[in-house]
Amino acid sequence: MQQLLLELAPPPPPTLENYSPGKNRAALDALREALEGGERFVFLWGASGSGKTHLLRGFAEAAAARRTAAYIPASNADWTRAGVLEAAAVDDVARLDDRGQIALFDLCNRLRAYDGTLAAAGDAPPAQLALRPDLRSRLASGIVLQLRPLDDAEKTAALREHAAARGMSLADELLHHLLTRFDRDMGTQIALLDALDRASLERKRPITLPLLKEALRALREREASS
Repeated sequence: MQQLLLELAPPPPPTLENYSPGKNRAALDALREALEGGERFVFLWGASGSGKTHLLRGFAEAAAARRTAAYIPASNADWTRAGVLEAAAVDDVARLDDRGQIALFDLCNRLRAYDGTLAAAGDAPPAQLALRPDLRSRLASGIVLQLRPLDDAEKTAALREHAAARGMSLADELLHHLLTRFDRDMGTQIALLDALDRASLERKRPITLPLLKEALRALREREASS
């Protein structure tokens, strides 16, 4: 059922602007400053769900507006363009194989030498990752920051802010339902709000918990008849 709702309103592409920082404001600021000529190497680490991938994708998107840039996930890394990149966002670096580690090491050296910018992320600080010692050193050579997942109060505040920007007013019971009955990552939560906004406009009714349940029933019936 959740998937059907998301099909109505897929999660918006991650950007630095639509990231909800919570306690991670320093990380967001560091990436923005890197794009403006500040410290050009930023390493982010934290548990799953803390926003690493969102920030790296947002960084790559912002960098691509002014230079050759790419988002590179370690699980499916493509290094064919590494030699022309001026900015790179490399995700989940601990999963890089030997070839990938050598490629990232070379990329780090080239970006340092030619005023390029690197954002990278992992589930632990560079010194604790099972990587080549020289690569760990390169990744730790700039700013290293820990990301912390949003708590429920921060998620609620972020959802209210997103809703307010779209002219929506949300009851506490609806927010509680969204946070306890669906995936809790912010991309999913915001996509669900957007789907509800669309249902509200179609039915010309305010966004409430009964409207959510009605939309779910309609989707369930549609799914059963297909």
